Amino acid sequence: MNEALEILKYTLPAFLVLLALIVTLWMMFRYEEKRRKAEIINNYKDNTLPLRLQAFERMVLFLERISPDSLVMRVTRTDCTSAQMQSELINAIRTEYEHNIAQQVYLSSKAWEMIKAARNNVIKLINESASELKPEAAGMSLSKKLLEKTMELNSSPVEAAVEFLKKEIRELF
Repeated sequence: MNEALEILKYTLPAFLVLLALIVTLWMMFRYEEKRRKAEIINNYKDNTLPLRLQAFERMVLFLERISPDSLVMRVTRTDCTSAQMQSELINAIRTEYEHNIAQQVYLSSKAWEMIKAARNNVIKLINESASELKPEAAGMSLSKKLLEKTMELNSSPVEAAVEFLKKEIRELF
C-alpha cells in the first residue's frame, strides 16, 4: 500500500500536468483555426466584394437599359417598319445580355433567374406589341404601342429584378 501511494504521489501530478498540456494545446489549436477562418473571410471580402458590387451595378444598368422606355429612346428610328423596329429592339436586348452574361458568376442563382425573367418579359412585351400591328406599319407606331402596353402594366417588367438586386446588395452589408 505504501508503494502504491508513492507511485501515485509521482504519477498523479504528472498526469494532471499532461492533462493541462493537452487542454491548453487543444484550446490553442481551436483559437488558431478560428483566427485563420476569420482571416480567410476578411480576404474574401476584400477581394470578392468589389467584384460582386460591380456585377450588381452592371446588372442594374443592364436592366435599366432594357426597360421598354429606355430601349425605345435608344433604338427608335423613324425610317423603319414595325417588323424592323421589333427586330432591332430584340437585337439590342440580346446584345446587352450577351455583353453582361459573365456577371452571373458573381450573382446568386435566384438573382440571375430574375434577370433572365425580366429580359424574357421585355421581349414578350415587344412581341405582343408587334403582333397587334401590321409588319409594314411605321416603327414609331410599335414604339408607341410598346410604351402604352408598359404603362398599362402595374409595374415595369424589370422593376422586380431591380428591387431583388437591391435587396441582395443590402444583405451583403
